[in-house]
Amino acid sequence: MLSLRVSGATGNISGMRRTRKKLESYVRTYPDFSLCGLNCALCPRYHTQGPSRCPGCGGPRFSELHPSCPIIRCSRTQGNVEFCHACDIYPCERYEGTPSHDSFISYSTRLDDQKQAASEGLDTYLARLAERKTILEHLLHTCDDGRRKGFYCLAANLLQLERLREVTDAVEKLDLKTTAERAAAMVIALQEQATAQGIMLRLRTKER
Repeated sequence: MLSLRVSGATGNISGMRRTRKKLESYVRTYPDFSLCGLNCALCPRYHTQGPSRCPGCGGPRFSELHPSCPIIRCSRTQGNVEFCHACDIYPCERYEGTPSHDSFISYSTRLDDQKQAASEGLDTYLARLAERKTILEHLLHTCDDGRRKGFYCLAANLLQLERLREVTDAVEKLDLKTTAERAAAMVIALQEQATAQGIMLRLRTKER
């Protein structure tokens, strides 16, 4: 069973038991792929510059940005598993169905991604995730006109990797001079592929 490392806060802090939970650090070996099965490396907050940047689940400063998480608390009662799918009682009631709405990143593939990581092996899954991350970073560097980060993150996360690779390679071969031209062509190509796969490249919002 994979395990993570949890270290307590340092320093002489007395009489502050109420804040102890917030001061504990949460450190994982694989912050790009979260405890609950999200592809953190494909999230807009992961690719944000500045103090609000999220380092991924269990990455540097993660506890400062996310001082409370019920799934982390649960993992600590189950032997500090590195991934929920490595837990003896997975899938539990937390994973009954797919969440109806998203946050900064899509939750729609969370169950399938954990299943894939468990079945094909973590190393294989992380290698494919790393390729998705590389493609996303290239899109953000060469095809982002300032309005496409969220769209590219969703495409990198949700499209089949082989199709994502084919689409981005095809657009790269076009003789497009400006970022605006590359962005327009890439968005059209990715959207066409998403439509062909029956995928919606926008975050699902919570119903009011």
